[in-house]
Amino acid sequence: METTWRDVGRLEACHRRLARGALAYVSFIPGQTWRETISACVAVRAAGFEPVPHIPARELASAAALDNLMAQLAARVGVRRVLLVGGDRGVPAGPFAQSLDVMRSGMLARNGIREVAVAAHPEGHPRIAEAELRRAEQEKIAYAAQQGIELTFVTQFCFEAGPFLSWARELRARGVRAPIVAGVAGPASLATLFKYALRCGVGPSVRALGARPGTLAGLVGDRGPESVVRAIARSAAEPGIEPVGIHLYSFGGLARTCAWIDAVARCRFELDEEKGFIVAEP
Repeated sequence: METTWRDVGRLEACHRRLARGALAYVSFIPGQTWRETISACVAVRAAGFEPVPHIPARELASAAALDNLMAQLAARVGVRRVLLVGGDRGVPAGPFAQSLDVMRSGMLARNGIREVAVAAHPEGHPRIAEAELRRAEQEKIAYAAQQGIELTFVTQFCFEAGPFLSWARELRARGVRAPIVAGVAGPASLATLFKYALRCGVGPSVRALGARPGTLAGLVGDRGPESVVRAIARSAAEPGIEPVGIHLYSFGGLARTCAWIDAVARCRFELDEEKGFIVAEP
């Protein structure tokens, strides 16, 4: 699941619903400070979860700042893995323009970080060409293999499984065996999902939401990730596709996302051929 520094007060509610040691990715939102990242990771650890901080490369002012951040996350929180992203800043604050620059700095390994997740964009990126995305993936794979880094791909959130599965099959066809994790939006209103989709530049998947009848009428009601999750679960059983996981973005609220995860884990759902499955109300 994914959380923010503003959600730390809701972690106790999640503690009762999720397995101890569950991964909690701590996102980096506009205006956030590294101090808030560290304090959020401390709270995540105290709640019994494994903190995985987002590290946007373009937000790092210097190599010394990166080294200090990693040292504090390792010493104060016991962070063992991070998620590297390029970041939304137009002009980098320091010497790091992309996540691979952070990997090559050596600061992660120096502070005991050997498990690295990187962002992936199966449906493309609004500011980066498709060929450049695929080239960057290969470079990260090659560097991780060379340095003994355990690499995982975590995708941008999607509203339909097709693009993710096509990308996953392509990776496997190229011999990439790194774990791949599908980003999906946890239960939230359609209006909220549209807002985040437009803000984050999610492309073709937005059409899956827009397919609902009526422009404004289609924004009424809630939507969960059931159909996407079931499609991914089915395909994950294909020879050569695994290992595959899901990463839940909690746009509808952290507590609500945790309740959804708990209901699925306890088998409180019914299969539905058309919608994927129906989760019982927590």
